[in-house]
Amino acid sequence: MLRAKGGEEMKKPLIIVLALSILLVLFSGCASKDYVKQQIDPLVDRISKLEARVSALEAKMAGMSAVSPEAEQARKDAAEAKALAQEALKTAKDCCGNAEEAAKKAEEAARRAEEAARRAEAAAEKGKKAFELQQKK
Repeated sequence: MLRAKGGEEMKKPLIIVLALSILLVLFSGCASKDYVKQQIDPLVDRISKLEARVSALEAKMAGMSAVSPEAEQARKDAAEAKALAQEALKTAKDCCGNAEEAAKKAEEAARRAEEAARRAEAAAEKGKKAFELQQKK
């Protein structure tokens, strides 16, 4: 401990400050039971009401065991529509594949035609030069 000239003079204030610090720590963060109850009661009421509503809905759902004919027909219609949509999707994919293939073939044919045009131009140029040379003779 710290000692001043008197020794005992520093111990008393230090002990008092430590005691007050401990008491402050012990009592500052504690909530009373009444405060906690006051904060929790509205939540308990809301949860109870929600549980009652869920129970009522579950009972109502349990009472609806028979499906109406309209609902059953709607389910069948939805299944048919799904099957038709899947078939249409498959057809569309096939068409896309065929179109892609045709586009590749057309691109190849255009490339070959372009090459043939270049060769024809080169041959025409050679023919022109040959004609000019023959004219000069």
